[in-house]
Order: sequence, then C-alpha cells, then structure tokens
Amino acid sequence: MSEGIDDADADALSALANAPPNPSTTRKSHSQQLRTNTGTNFKRHPKHYQHRKHSLDEARITAVVDGFHNPSDDEDDHDFYPYATSDSHNQHYYTNNNNNNNNININNSNSCSSSSDEPQQPLPEFSSAGGGAGFFKAPSRSAVHPGRPTALELRPHPLRETQVGRFIRTIACTETQLWAGQESGVRFWNFCDAFEPGLGIGGRVRRGDEDAAPFYESINTSPTTCMMVDCANKLVWSGHKDGKVRSWRMDQKPVDDTPFKEGLSFQAYLRGPVLSMVTSSYGDIWTGSENGVIKVWPFESIEKSLSLSPEERHMAALLVERSCIDLKSQVTVQGVCSISSSDVKYMLSDNVKSKIWAAGSVSFSLWDARTRELLKVYNVDGQIDNRVDASSEKDQPIEEESSVKGGSKSKKEKQGGSFLQRSRNALIGAADAVRRVATKGTGAFAAEDAKKTEALLVAYDGMIWTGCSNGLLVQWDANGNRLHDFHHHHCAVLCFCTYGPRIWVGYVSGMVQVIDLEGNLIAGWIAHNGPVIKLVVGNGSIFSLATHGGIRGWYISSPGPLDNILRPELSKREHMYNTLETVKIMVGTWNVGQGKPCQEALISWVGSQAYDVDILVVGLQEVEMGAGFLAMSAAKETIGVEGSTNGQWWQDAIGKAMGEGSAFERVGSRQLAGLLIAIWVRKSLRTHVGDLDVAAVACGLGRTFGNKGGVGLRLRVYDRIMCFVNCHLAAHLEAVNRRNADFDHIYRNITFGRSINNASAGVSSTAQMLRPATSVAINPDEGKPDLAEADLVIFCGDFNYRLFGITYDEARDFVSQRSFDWLREKDQLRAEMKAGKVFQGMREALIRFPPTYKFERGKPGLGGYDSGEKKRIPAWCDRILYRDNRSSPTSECSLACPVVASIWLYEACMDVIESDHKPVRCKLKVQIAHVDRSIRRQEFGKIFMSNEKIQSIREELRCVPETSLSTNKIVLQNQETRPLTITNRSNKDDAIFQILCDGQSAIKDGEEPEYRPKASFGFPRWLEVIPAVGIIKPGNSAEISIHHDDTYTSEDDGTPKYWHSEHTRDKVVMLSVVIRGSKSTETKSHHCHVRHVYSPRSTTVHHDQPSTKGGHSSSKKHQSAHHRSSKHFDKHDDHHRSRHEH
Repeated sequence: MSEGIDDADADALSALANAPPNPSTTRKSHSQQLRTNTGTNFKRHPKHYQHRKHSLDEARITAVVDGFHNPSDDEDDHDFYPYATSDSHNQHYYTNNNNNNNNININNSNSCSSSSDEPQQPLPEFSSAGGGAGFFKAPSRSAVHPGRPTALELRPHPLRETQVGRFIRTIACTETQLWAGQESGVRFWNFCDAFEPGLGIGGRVRRGDEDAAPFYESINTSPTTCMMVDCANKLVWSGHKDGKVRSWRMDQKPVDDTPFKEGLSFQAYLRGPVLSMVTSSYGDIWTGSENGVIKVWPFESIEKSLSLSPEERHMAALLVERSCIDLKSQVTVQGVCSISSSDVKYMLSDNVKSKIWAAGSVSFSLWDARTRELLKVYNVDGQIDNRVDASSEKDQPIEEESSVKGGSKSKKEKQGGSFLQRSRNALIGAADAVRRVATKGTGAFAAEDAKKTEALLVAYDGMIWTGCSNGLLVQWDANGNRLHDFHHHHCAVLCFCTYGPRIWVGYVSGMVQVIDLEGNLIAGWIAHNGPVIKLVVGNGSIFSLATHGGIRGWYISSPGPLDNILRPELSKREHMYNTLETVKIMVGTWNVGQGKPCQEALISWVGSQAYDVDILVVGLQEVEMGAGFLAMSAAKETIGVEGSTNGQWWQDAIGKAMGEGSAFERVGSRQLAGLLIAIWVRKSLRTHVGDLDVAAVACGLGRTFGNKGGVGLRLRVYDRIMCFVNCHLAAHLEAVNRRNADFDHIYRNITFGRSINNASAGVSSTAQMLRPATSVAINPDEGKPDLAEADLVIFCGDFNYRLFGITYDEARDFVSQRSFDWLREKDQLRAEMKAGKVFQGMREALIRFPPTYKFERGKPGLGGYDSGEKKRIPAWCDRILYRDNRSSPTSECSLACPVVASIWLYEACMDVIESDHKPVRCKLKVQIAHVDRSIRRQEFGKIFMSNEKIQSIREELRCVPETSLSTNKIVLQNQETRPLTITNRSNKDDAIFQILCDGQSAIKDGEEPEYRPKASFGFPRWLEVIPAVGIIKPGNSAEISIHHDDTYTSEDDGTPKYWHSEHTRDKVVMLSVVIRGSKSTETKSHHCHVRHVYSPRSTTVHHDQPSTKGGHSSSKKHQSAHHRSSKHFDKHDDHHRSRHEH
C-alpha cells in the first residue's frame, strides 16, 4: 500500500474490494461501492423514497493503487485542527411517523458519500491563512464591553419579529419614571424597579420583553409619534398617528396586568398625524403636522378641560379643540403662505428667550412663544427664506386627483399591449429612472439631502443646536443666526439631549458622542447595534433608545471613574449570568442547473438529515437563468423587487421535504436572479432566533447581473450574529483570480437590510441598499464589512474552483480509487486558501467525498461524470466553509469567544441525478455563550447600590454649588422691569439655573394665595423672565430681567379665561430658581415672589407721587400678603424642591 494513503482511505478501499453484495438486493449500487471508511446502517421509510439503481463504470476502476505516486508534502499538520477521525457507527434516517416498525434498517447502502455520518467526534478541518488581521479577523467579544461605559439595560435588544405592531418609537423622562411611546400605546418603567429581574418566557409579558425590567402598559391606541412631560400637572402628553393628543397621569397605579387608560384627549388634526409637540414657556401646547401645519392649544382651555370630570370627557375635548389657533392659516394671505409646507417633524421650545422653533427638513420658522407671532423664516444655511409657498392643503387633493386621472388615461392608452410587455416596460422604465436619480444624486439632490435637519436642541447656555443627515452639528444663536459647524462623525445625527455643560448626540450608526458647549468632542462609543433615535435625561442617567427598541441607561458622568469600577466588578460575576447553548445547523448547497428535482431527491438531500437539526440553510444556484430573465431580474433589483416563481417553488418543495409547518418554520429568503438562499428554524428554537436581514451582491457582467454573485442572510441566535452567504463565482479552469476577486467583492460589499419577503420587515433590502447610510448604520467603523462583525459566517455555493495540473483520465482514476488525498493537493481552492488569497481565516472539513462536478443529467454513479467532447475534469466546485469566534483551535466557548463551531458531517449526495452538480450538505454543532441579561441587570444593581467606591463617587455628584438670590420679593408696576441677580458662591463648579413658575394667584383680601401651575411650570402671559435658563461660572453672577408686559393680556384672543377679574386685581406669582451643578444628580431651589400691582391704564394723569405711595402701600400690602402665606410657602418648600429635582 502506498504511503500516501492514510488508514481511513485504506479501510475504505479494503471495504470496496471485500464487501459482499447487499443481501436484500442482487443489484450493484454506487452507494455500495463508494461508501465511507466505515460500515453504515440506515433507517429509511419506504413511503418517502426508494433506493435508486446506479451502475458503476467499473472499467475505469483499478484493483490496486500501488502505481500511484506519493502526494506532495505540502500538507502540513498545522493546516488541520487536531480532531480524530471517527470510528464505526450507525446512522439513522427518521421520518415523522412514530411507528418504529416502519423504520427499515438497510445495511451498506448509503445514498450520500461522506467520511462519517454520525461521528462521535468532529471532523478534521483545513484552515485558510490570512484570517488573523484586518476585515477577516473574528470580532472581539467580552463579558462586559471594554470600549464603552457600562450601561443599565432597562430593556435589552428585543428581536424585531417580536415587535411587529408595538415598536417603541420615542421615550420621555419624569423624575421617577421612564415613559415610552410605542405603536400600540404607551408604557412606563418606575426607576425604583430598574434593577429588578424580568418575568422571563411564559410570564405576563409578550415576546421581546422577557428580560426587560418590570413595566406597565396602557390600553391600545394609535401609534405614538412624540411625547413630552408636564411635571407641573403630573402628566405625560403623547401625539399619535391618528391626529390625537392624549394625556396620561404620572401617578398611575395599575393593578396586575390591567392596562391603564388615558386622561384628557383631543383631536388635533383630522387628516394627519401629530409629528412633533412642545410646551412653550407660557404653558401652551404647540403641535406640528404634515404640510407645515402648526397649531397652538392655549393652556387656559387645557386647564379648564383638565378640571372636568371623566363623565365630561367629550365636553373637555371639545373645549380644547375649539380653542385651537392655526398659525399656518394666520400667516397665509390670499393663498400665499409665509412658511414652508414641508412636514413639521421637529419642534423646540427655547425657554431661555421664550421662542418656538419649528423645523422641516431644510427650513426653519421662528415664533414668539408669548405673542405667537412669526419672527423669521430661514433655511438650513441660515439665509432668510423670502420664498413663499403658494400651495395650500386644499390644493393637494386636487393635484393627487389629477395625477390619478392622468395615470388612468395612460393605462387606457396602453391597453392594446400585452400585460407582460407593459410590465416589462414599466420595470425597465422605473429602473432607468432610479439609475438617473442615482447618477445625478451626487449633485443638488444629494447635497440637499445631506443638509436635512434630523434633531433640535437648546443648551443651557441658550445656544440652539441642530443635527444634519450628513453628521454635521450646527450651532445657532437664539435669533436664528448660524454660528459654527462641527463634524465629529460621518453618519446622520438623529437625536440630542443635554445635561449641564454636556451635550449627548445620537447617530444612525448606533454611536453616542459627548461634546461640550463649545462643540469639542469629549467622548464617544457605540451605544447600540442600531440607530439611536432618542436620548433623554432622568434619574441621574442618559437613556438611549435604539430603533430596534432596546433602552440603555448611561450615568451622566460617563465615561468616568464610576465606569472603571463597574466594568471589572461586573466582569468578575460573569459566571452568574453566562449561559451556554448548543445549536445544530445544517447547510446545503446545490447548483440545480435550472432543473426541478423529484421530491425523493430533496428528501435524500435535506429531509433525511433534518431530524436532529435546529437550523437549516439552503443555498441554490442557477434556479433560473437566461439572458431575458437576468436582464429583468437586474431591472427589478434596481427598484427593490426580488424573487421569482421558480424560487418560490423551490422553497415550498424543500419545506415539504423537511417538515415545514410541523417541526420547522420558514424564517426568510433572498433571491438574486438564479441565486437563492432560504432558512428554516425549528419551532422550539424560534423564540431565540430573529432579526433577519438579507443582502445581495451581483458579480456578473460589470457587477450588475446576478448570474454570478452572492446572496446572504443575517440573523440573531441567542443574541449572537450569524451570517449565511450563498455564492456562485466565476467559471472556467483558468479563472482563479476572477473567483478570488468575486469573493473579495462579495465579502466587502454585502450589506444587510430588511427584506420584503420578511413580513415583519416591510422594506426591501434593495431599497435599503440605495440609501447611503445603510452600510454605516451597522458598521460605525468606516469601510468595515458587515460580515466582519458576525460571530459566525458560513459560505456555501458553487465556488467553481477546479482541479489543476491533472488530466481528465487521471482525475477519474483517483476518484474511482477514492484517493482523495492526491486530489486535494490539486484543488485550486485549497491552494488559494493556503496562500491566504481567498476565504481568509475560514475553515472546511477535510473532503472525503467524490468531486461533485460535472455529471451528465440522469446518469447514475461515477460513470455519470462528463464523457462528452469537452470532458470537463471532475472538481469539488460545491463547497461549504465557515468562520467562528475562535482566534486559535484551542479556544473554548465563553463570553470572550461566544461562538465555537465544529463540523460533524460533510458529504455529497451522489445518488441525486437531476443536475450536472451533486448537492452537498454540512452539519455543524455550534456552541453559543450568551448573557442572561435579566440576571446581569440584577448584579449591576447590586454593585451600583452597595459598592463603597461607587457610593463615594455618587455622593460627590450630589453636590450642588452654593448660590444666593439678590431678593426673594419683587414688585412690578405696569410695563416695569426689575432685576433678579443669582450669584454662584462656589469657587470650582459651574452653577446651572432654571427659573420656573410654581403658579399664579390673584390677591384677595383675607385669603391666602392659591397657586396653580401652568403646564411645565410656564409663566403667565404678563410676565417676561429673560433669561430663564443659564450657566454661571464660579464666583460670578447672572442678572435676570423680570418684566411686566400687559399688551398681550389686554387683547381678546377668543380663548376661555380661567382667572376671573385678573386685570383688576393684584397678581402674585411664585418663581422657583432651580440650581444644579455641572454633573449634579441633585438640585436645590430658591423662591422669589413677584407681585404685579394693578394700575388702571385709563388714568390720564401719570401720578408719580401717588404711584410712589401706591407703590409703597402696595409693597406693604404685598409684604403683608407674603407674611400671611409665608408659612404656606415654607411648609411646601420641600415639596417644590423635590418637584424640580432630577
């Protein structure tokens, strides 16, 4: 025996020579003579399929191998993982029939050629070079992410499929709660429950919230679009898609699982959603909607409605709806509107200067919050927009109607043509239009899109910040003058929040950055693996909401010393929240050559081996070909249409063969011309599998046609990312470099997105690819491929690598003698992988089955190899490779190396004769380490609440700078201005102040003032406080202007008046000056009483002396009133202080 033949192959050859014929049949079968290196036992159900009769071309088989030369010594030991080969064993094919009598034991009749069928150990593997660096390096993982602050996972990332119809779209913070607006209503978390464990699978919560902290949900409503908090009235307001504004009480006390109900609600818009909503510094609610419509809802009517009983809800809603002030109508004269008709997606209440900003995509309108007058209209460049919009809402339906009529007319004109011709023309025309837009998109269209406003913020120093879709941060002054631009990240800005001298910025890439008020970058980290769509401040933390619905809390001082304590402490407890799972995956690949096999062929290939599989992935090539089909497919791809009738037939047929519906569920698929990949998941595992995304990359004819290329699926399994890619690479023996280039192009450019085939996704993956931000949305590191971020990557397909340096006859001789060691040395793919030129860092089980290409259709056995004029050399074109998290063969599964895979079956189904390729299948056993996020949140809470060092840091952060007021009593005459000075007595920390109005009361003799706050502690209209928010440097002071202005209150705006005779009585308001430090989690409050002394304007004589006396007497009266109510103020001082603390 030659030294080049190993023991396993020697055993196989011996078995070939000595094996007796199957006693159950006298025919010779291919499976009998080309079985594996060990004996095999199969159990098959006769109803599923019978064994096919194959004849072996025995003339080409020689009896001995002594004349063969020795293989090259290039096959070094380090190329293989040290797994032992398997011993003799049994393989069982099971059917869904539970009757054991129907399982027939058939000896020595394997229909698929492999080295082992049920090995007790994994198969030896060959590893490609070049996988330890760059894009091909496995991503690094750890128990606690080392590259970002340690976060509280209030709601871990839920699988997308679990959130259909109830995605969380916005969040808002009160002093003790976090509220979330979702597509089916609202919910809230109490901060006191933040560290509590989730209810787990089978609890009262639905899928996706098993590990979330305990929360409470409302009744079902229309999808929530925006939210805001009114601490004064202890309400949370929400705007909805149905055009309604709803209120929810903060002091909800739901019983068990009973959904809580809304309070006051009113119809803000009849034909559009509420897109944005703010409360002005005077307590009014401002809302924005489509077509530039802005409405104001005066606080007086809202307050009156809130005082009505639940039985008078309809009357309360009607009262608010009738008080509406339509600002767009007010600035529209003779059909010409002064503001843009673009949707008002973002609104901002500048409480520093008492203004309202309303933003569309590329323009702003600036309004006076007190008088509701339009101050300025300007574009994103800061230029005054003198253009007027002549279109109005009434014109729009007419335009739509005319376009519909026009469309109908064109259809009638085209009725003479065939449906196919009309469809073809429409598709090609649409594709051409998209291409024209894409080529022109580098000009004006792209420049305008890049400038779109995506976020608005007012900082504590009074500056306004806007975020753009190109990542630009723009600083404005309060008058709408553009000051500075900053660019710290190349992705779109989606949200802002601020606390003290810091501004947090959320990006579409999932990154969160922290900048100072001068725009300097302080820190940045990847907060989520999806776009960050909302940031809010509460309970000493910044809470971030990702588009997938995950919510994390970051301490306001992060990154900082607290994180340096939390991270190692939480890592030490890894054993408490680390969970190990094992998943079996089978991957199949087949170039079907445009054919359709019989059902028994599919059962032989996938159905017979699906009995113990958790996930099945099938990749097909050449499902459908032809120049016309490829051209049509390319056009359809351009407009986001995918799939074909043949592709659907294949999915249905494979699903039927492996028990779809009973044991398995089809999760998704992606087709690109003749390439198709589909995935099925066992129902018992479905709870832990989701977030399916798809992708396609064309490599044929200038990288545009899908006859060559790749299609991929990406999904989460136990919170680990797995990617499956089906490829068809360049053909022909000499095209090695083209094949390498095709792989490199696919690996670098495959970009995953949602698919129209996935019901929960709703967006075509092709349409996703047309968006410039898609690639960076998942990969914040510029240019980093999606596959580089996956924990497990599996490539399958017709790679088209051939055997080189060997003739057709020699190859057939080696195959006939099962001398696969020699053939492997002639494998182009093996040579290229060894040189690190392709599939870098990937692994493949040692091939011990015959080459799978090229066969004559319908001809069984090895005699089926191509014997025509071309006599193509047999080759292993059809392959399956993988890469997991391991950096070395000895790495064990842990949170630092969360996915470890091994191959237990790798074989070709040689009895399938419907194509010129043989189908191949591979079984992998995958160990997965993942985090029990509910337990880890508990451990996080224990560390956070008990660690002495953390407690010391938190105590320091509670420190509030010492401040003082120049006075706590101010008396104003008509149109009079008085100063209020706030002094920061600290010598090291900035003092941040915010002035709120705790309420207004009319002075009545013998009665104590009864203060009733406006929404969000807004000011009465006769009082101007500027600035109401600011920052005071150590040792400095800030002078606040307290001004009386009754010009507005004397006008009749038609709104209901709540304060009776307020124009003929003295009025007093109580101002709270809330102080916090630059990083304080606590606040302190000072109080100042401002009294307006009534003085009739009808008096023709300006009585200086009487005014002075009146002023003195009024001052005394004010002091008297103050003394009468001082105990009342003192008694509630703690209440007012706690009301404003965050």
